[in-house]
Amino acid sequence: MVPWRVTRRQFLAGSVAAGLASCLGLGGCRQNDESGPDATAPALHPARYFTPLDDGTIGCRLCFRKCLIREGNVGFCRNRKNVGGRLYSLVYGHPCAVEVDPIEKEPVFHMTPGARMLCVATASCNFRCKSCQNWEISQSGVWDTINYHLTPEQVVARALEESCDAISFTYSEPIAFYEYMDDIAVLAKGAGLRTVVHTNASLAAEPLQALLPHIDAVVVDLKGFTSEFYERMTGGQLEPVLSTLVTVARSGVHLEVVNLLIPSLNDDPETIRRMCAWLRASAGPDVPLHFLRFFPAYKLQRVPATPLETLEQAAAIASGEGLHYVYIGNVPGHDRNSTYCPRCGERVVHRMHFAVLEMKVKDGRCPACREPIPGTWDRGA
Repeated sequence: MVPWRVTRRQFLAGSVAAGLASCLGLGGCRQNDESGPDATAPALHPARYFTPLDDGTIGCRLCFRKCLIREGNVGFCRNRKNVGGRLYSLVYGHPCAVEVDPIEKEPVFHMTPGARMLCVATASCNFRCKSCQNWEISQSGVWDTINYHLTPEQVVARALEESCDAISFTYSEPIAFYEYMDDIAVLAKGAGLRTVVHTNASLAAEPLQALLPHIDAVVVDLKGFTSEFYERMTGGQLEPVLSTLVTVARSGVHLEVVNLLIPSLNDDPETIRRMCAWLRASAGPDVPLHFLRFFPAYKLQRVPATPLETLEQAAAIASGEGLHYVYIGNVPGHDRNSTYCPRCGERVVHRMHFAVLEMKVKDGRCPACREPIPGTWDRGA
């Protein structure tokens, strides 16, 4: 079966939905009403983590925003609606993107190199990042995207049919489809699949703690290291992200960190140094850190691509601060696509962008000096 993904732009460009639904055996739907479906619509699914208030308003407790949602309205993420004093998810069972990717694309470099993931996303996000490369779905509501009816059971079945090793919740923000993600993750673990969450890390503490037992790897977008950058460029906050990073690091769930370097906005060397020192102290020297090259996107079309020199300087700073596994992404063929033993310098995983050319880690160790290389290197669940 051909991997697929549909965005609003594709829908507006032509009638692709019917053809995709026919070839994939998926039932398509489109929500046209910006208020979302009514109380009897099948898209409504009970949400979790909310508090009904006396005046019929609902206090959402899912993320740092703590939205107060009046009757008939949706929260900031557009996906959670107050219907009769109860909170419902509008996107449960309605992904707008389902695609098979290599695990390296996430990026996850220290868990089952070369593994195949079934990536799942619904519309919307609880951030408003000006640099978002998937803005057509992350900055849209469920009524703006082409959505398909897939139960959690069907998602897991499709992953197995595609010979995938894992299911990843990615592309948009998984917090915005929390209930759907959590139910899929529970079933996936039971089916012998690993689970990955790529997130902005602004989930509240209670739902985060409930989710982590069902997750094998968390990839955190640490978008910058100042409150000003977060407020101006993402509409989010830094402190909840740092709190989540500490929680995940202490949980034992595999953690990798991504930092997209945007010229003149978050590439100050001293700020990068402080970020790397904080990561080493809070998550340990073995946490993989990926510096990604920025390319003009969404509301930053006039910002140039990140110079290679900036990425290499950032990587050198990170290594100098004691981080053992520092990568450069979106630069295919760079030496820092690969994994090297921090003790003897042996190349233990040879990568070209997302392709694994050679994997030499044996029993979790460097084959040359037997230094432990933290991670999960086998395909078994």
